[in-house]
Amino acid sequence: MINNPSVSVIIPVYNCRDYLAEAIESVLAQTLKPAEIIVVDDGSSDGSADVAKQFLPDIQYYFQSNAGTGAARNKGIKMARGDCFSFLDADDYWLAGKLSAQSAVLRDNPSIDAVFGHVQQFQSPELDTSEKKIQCPDTSMPGYLPSAMMIKKEAFFRVGLFETNWKVGQDVSWILRAKEEGLHMAMLPDLLYMRRLHKSNKGITHRKYMIDRVRILKASLDRRRKIPLQDKNNADENNEHYK
Repeated sequence: MINNPSVSVIIPVYNCRDYLAEAIESVLAQTLKPAEIIVVDDGSSDGSADVAKQFLPDIQYYFQSNAGTGAARNKGIKMARGDCFSFLDADDYWLAGKLSAQSAVLRDNPSIDAVFGHVQQFQSPELDTSEKKIQCPDTSMPGYLPSAMMIKKEAFFRVGLFETNWKVGQDVSWILRAKEEGLHMAMLPDLLYMRRLHKSNKGITHRKYMIDRVRILKASLDRRRKIPLQDKNNADENNEHYK
């Protein structure tokens, strides 16, 4: 059991000047204060660095040459010292009880490796009428995403670092690998994470790489075919929902 786990929050950022402050402020506003907030700048050229540095010394800031979100998260992970990891994309934000609710689950349920919460997507205010045709669900939904997750450090490393070879779908790939590894996951019914829809979302700017998602799913299916049936059934039973 982890008593009052310390949490390292990792925020990768690439050219996200307009949204980064809101993301960091949502972490600073948490009812459970994280042990550290690590911002990894993945080669931004738009002034994101200036925004991040306004929050020193409340955050740690690191710069690297552009290598992608997965590489930026991995750098933050290598710097992190907490018992647990939480990730937040620089264009999104958390609700204030996110870390507190998830930390309680991990503290009180030793068998749980990772806990998630619900996510609500929203259209960024600066979008004009024509751009607001971007599809946006009206209700929240279970968020099996790194930005909606808190995970024990040792459990994270059982799965391994984020892959850096995909332009899109890195999050999906990691979650699939976690399920294959048999991690015990819990899903809270609470809305904890707000995901911004805007013109620079990778789903829009990297459409030509969407085939990566198909390749990721195929790779997961190929790996699962090598897992004995009993092991697969055990892994499928590991997902838990909290009411």
